[in-house]
Amino acid sequence: MRYRRPDKKNALSIIEAAKREMAFTLTLEPTQDSGSTIVRNIYECFRMLGDAILASKGIESGDHIMPITVLLNIKADTNRPIQVIDSLRRLRHNINYYGYRPNLDETNDAISIAESCFEPLSSAVLEMAKD
Repeated sequence: MRYRRPDKKNALSIIEAAKREMAFTLTLEPTQDSGSTIVRNIYECFRMLGDAILASKGIESGDHIMPITVLLNIKADTNRPIQVIDSLRRLRHNINYYGYRPNLDETNDAISIAESCFEPLSSAVLEMAKD
């Protein structure tokens, strides 16, 4: 972890990029072949929200755990517990490093997590970044 100058402009840019990527990802048809891409993209969008929080505080993280950890500590009204985002981190890790191929149920669950949690979290992170 490195400390830097708080960068609100960069944080806002990261949030907007995460929103664009999520919007695109949710247009993809969930199939056995697209599952890995969908899960990775959804996870990456949540990680970007965590990065935006860190950037707004002037913290640079060297791994994926810190951005997800700060995101899990956000108070937001979601339909599913935000702790399920950590399961996306583990699933993405298995996809990237062990060649795991998510089944259709896992892909649909990732989409459900995104639909339940992303908008409330991105709104909360946006408010934090503006302060």
